[in-house]
Amino acid sequence: MPDAIYDITNALFAGPDPAQLAKIREGVVFLIALILSIAVHEFGHAIVADKLGDRTPRHQGRVTLNPLVHADPIGTLIFPIVGFFFMGGVIFGWGKPVMVNPAAFTRKLRMKVSHLLVAIAGPVMNVLLAILVSGILAILLATHVVKAGTPIFSGIVGVILLNWILVFFNLIPCPPLDGGTVLAGLLPDKYNNVVEFLQQYGFIILLGLLLTGAIGIFVKPAIWLTNLTIRLLLPLAV
Repeated sequence: MPDAIYDITNALFAGPDPAQLAKIREGVVFLIALILSIAVHEFGHAIVADKLGDRTPRHQGRVTLNPLVHADPIGTLIFPIVGFFFMGGVIFGWGKPVMVNPAAFTRKLRMKVSHLLVAIAGPVMNVLLAILVSGILAILLATHVVKAGTPIFSGIVGVILLNWILVFFNLIPCPPLDGGTVLAGLLPDKYNNVVEFLQQYGFIILLGLLLTGAIGIFVKPAIWLTNLTIRLLLPLAV
């Protein structure tokens, strides 16, 4: 009996588990990176729509890099937290969609082309962010401010990976993802039946990819690019 009481007391008053603390720190870094990456992504949609003549995003306050404006309570906070801590570290989330009015786009371009440019702007912004963070990591390694294999190094690499994942995931040609709109803009008008089919069943197809794990096919290029970045930058740390 005394042993049992000792065990319970020890469990109650013991210090925090280092592994749990590391997991929490990793989760916080991941969540901050996701919020910022999603803000950059949605800003891309908003600024391009604004430049094409649609003032809807500007009137809604979306032409900004302020992450609070672009955050979706469920997609940017709740779902990523649940996925990271309770679903094996699933990296997934989304922001508040940028509302656009295609009828307000400039007449210098076809409406479908303007819509394509707005859609692809989000992934392009994530590409630019991945390149920017890679450049910053290169400087930090070359100046020996950050060493390879440290938690800071891993965190920065995680940001790069996250943005590449957002690029390839969002370019899946299934509405409501950006890739669905990009595909619609690229296909000739005679294939409008394909576009209509995807608009009707795209979400079901996307759900099937998620449930079967086939979504991993679109994550592999992100992992490959991140590993390539690491291989190119590691010599700078010598």
